[in-house]
Amino acid sequence: MESDIVQIKYALDTFYFLVCGALVMWMAAGFTMLEAGLVRAKNTTEILTKNVALYAVSCVMYLIMGYTIMYGGSEGGFFPDSWFGNTIANSSPEEVLAGYAADADDYTYYSGASDFFFQVVFVATAMSIVSGAVAERMKLWAFLAFAVVMTGFIYPLQGMWKWGGGFLDTAGFLDFAGSGVVHMTGAAGALAGVLLLGARKGKYGADGSVKAIPGANMPLAALGMFVLWVGWFGFNGGSELKVSDIGEANAVADIFVNTNAAAAAGLIAALITARLMFGKADLTMAINGALAGLVAITAEPLTPGPMWSTLIGGIGGVLVVFSVIAMDKIRIDDPVGAISVHGVVGIWGLLAVCLTNPDASLTAQLLGIGVIFAWVFGASLLVWFILKVTVGIRVSEEEEYEGVDMSECGMEAYPEFTPAN
Repeated sequence: MESDIVQIKYALDTFYFLVCGALVMWMAAGFTMLEAGLVRAKNTTEILTKNVALYAVSCVMYLIMGYTIMYGGSEGGFFPDSWFGNTIANSSPEEVLAGYAADADDYTYYSGASDFFFQVVFVATAMSIVSGAVAERMKLWAFLAFAVVMTGFIYPLQGMWKWGGGFLDTAGFLDFAGSGVVHMTGAAGALAGVLLLGARKGKYGADGSVKAIPGANMPLAALGMFVLWVGWFGFNGGSELKVSDIGEANAVADIFVNTNAAAAAGLIAALITARLMFGKADLTMAINGALAGLVAITAEPLTPGPMWSTLIGGIGGVLVVFSVIAMDKIRIDDPVGAISVHGVVGIWGLLAVCLTNPDASLTAQLLGIGVIFAWVFGASLLVWFILKVTVGIRVSEEEEYEGVDMSECGMEAYPEFTPAN
């Protein structure tokens, strides 16, 4: 009888892991729609191509080496014991039952392949963050070359430091589902690229003025936000790793409630802040406010109650509005606000852990923030620089003016709106 119960629990936890992974994979669609809505029509096909291609590149590179690096051993260390190879391994029924009998609180309770699937969709999420920030002026193949290094090496190494049991984990750094490991990482890589890439033509005037460049499809952007919101339940809920007993089931339910509360509060806070500052209800700020609330709660979606989660998400929503404005003031051109949403608010989320988790240490959180940002930004800057001096990373001024759809992909996203020659 006990054997049957253990096997059912194993099957249930594996299925839950896979479903949550599928929800996170669905976030790739959310990022694709969001970015396609927030760029100009002449750049839509290229942003779609980047997003579908980066997901595929992420999956292949993480399979070849990323997963091995991230979970290749080296407890408390700086480097993994293995760099290449396939470390995906499923446990046999005998191994699972023996582990359960030896220690009921510490046994393999889900398939190793389900763990890989869940982790691989996370690395694709980090890379998607970079896509939006460098939109409308970057060469497609330079971007994909960066994706190879980012998903195969840069992301997995810092992931090993925390989730793979490395030195940040030993130091007490807490990041439940990835405000730092995923979101700040993506933002740091994006920031390095944007600094070397430069702003879009016409975005900033010589007199210091900032020209708004509206996106082509707001319904698509709003749809992308809701897709991301739904996917985030898998992102945070799946990070609990288990659902097959009463305590874990309650924890997963709490995570869902807290995640939803933070997103709602972030949207409302950003919408109100934009209304007070601009006199209008700014949809793009509301969208980014919801995403900011989600990023903020991702570092610790379990220990806060719904009210704390609402506060944490709401502060994230306010922060993102001010951050987007500040980025423009210092001429960092980020068409979708990715650096603000995932970077600035990601840092807030990591610090907010100290508000509700008694095991959190401000020193450890600051250490994690500093180490992850320094590594990802520095390594990304080097890769972007090498690409810039070799193959180039920016399209020509003429190609940018005409739109990168034709120069990079050879087709328009909305051909029926293009005047016939």
